[in-house]
Amino acid sequence: MAATPGLPSSSEPPVPEDRPAPGPPRRVFLDAATVAPPHPVARQVLLAALDEGWADPRRLHHEGRRARQLLDGAREAIAAVFGARTEEITFTASHTAAVHAGILGVLRARRRVGTRVVTSAVEHSAVLQASSFDQAEPVRVTVDHDGVLNLPAFGAAVSAPGTALACLQSANGELGTLQPVAEAAALSAPVHVPLLVDHATAAGHSPTPPGWQLLTADPRSWGGPGGLGVLAIRAGTPWLSPAPEHEGTEQLPGDVPVPQALAAAACLQAVSAEQEHLDEVRRELVDRIRHAIAAIPDTEVFGPVHARLPHVATFSCLYLDGETLVRELDALGFAVGSGSACTTAAGEPSHVLAAIGALTHGNVRIGLPTQVDPAGVNAFCAALPGLVRRIREQLGVDEL
Repeated sequence: MAATPGLPSSSEPPVPEDRPAPGPPRRVFLDAATVAPPHPVARQVLLAALDEGWADPRRLHHEGRRARQLLDGAREAIAAVFGARTEEITFTASHTAAVHAGILGVLRARRRVGTRVVTSAVEHSAVLQASSFDQAEPVRVTVDHDGVLNLPAFGAAVSAPGTALACLQSANGELGTLQPVAEAAALSAPVHVPLLVDHATAAGHSPTPPGWQLLTADPRSWGGPGGLGVLAIRAGTPWLSPAPEHEGTEQLPGDVPVPQALAAAACLQAVSAEQEHLDEVRRELVDRIRHAIAAIPDTEVFGPVHARLPHVATFSCLYLDGETLVRELDALGFAVGSGSACTTAAGEPSHVLAAIGALTHGNVRIGLPTQVDPAGVNAFCAALPGLVRRIREQLGVDEL
């Protein structure tokens, strides 16, 4: 793994010893499926980079050259983790901007081929919206009850005339389901359809899958800073910038915040180096959560048992409203999510749960950060059954 020039070296603090908590902790953050708390390495490097990388990297003076050196180092470090070349990495203003640029850029370059964009039915809303934008013709491929892509249907869809692009997430951010990206790539490659892999939820938590021509990522998911997205485009992939020409350090408009890019790169290196250990620790903790939930009457845990991300779990409690349960847990000191962030904010039901045939309301999502405290997870597992029972009693549905 490439070292990033100018980045301070730092090792990740060890996961706290697993010991029972004497009582409910003051705050336990369990909503890190898509936006994680700032990683200590990201914070350290960001502060240092504010002094070293504040200048415009396009300038020729010493300060500008130093900023450009640090920016190139950040790009090199991220490329090494994702299995890309340094020049294939582009920074954008956000993950959504990266997704939109990737999809619209391929559609612009392949407009003579067609306008069909093949996606799974459980993609991030940014993918679904971009694949339906303007003249694009979206084709949604079904998934099974665990959210796994229907590969035969995907193969038939990408082989159809007029297909310009295929999109598939490496893992679903709501269910934690790992998708068969390599198999999907083997179906799209022979028919010369580029594959965009949305690696937003899985980056830093799961290895980068092979077979992609375009890759998008969100530094917030691995504990990096916001205000930044990553778009990787393989050399030779048909892509034209969907934005007007821009004389800068990137293929897209806007200036890259060098300190944020450095912090994102350093943090990605840190969590990737500890990925095997973090996987083991958090997978065991998620298993505890799943078992605790399964023991509560009239509950359902979604997603596969094994082929999943190590830090995500989603469940629903019959007769309960998800937002009510989130608020009550928050009052006890536990921060959890309610379904898909991109749908709950708009007041819409989860399209992911709808696609797998599950209840679209009353669901709660857990996402363990890399700096997770096992004692907090234990406290959550101990508090949840009693809370669910109390709310059901208040609603008069405890004996249904």
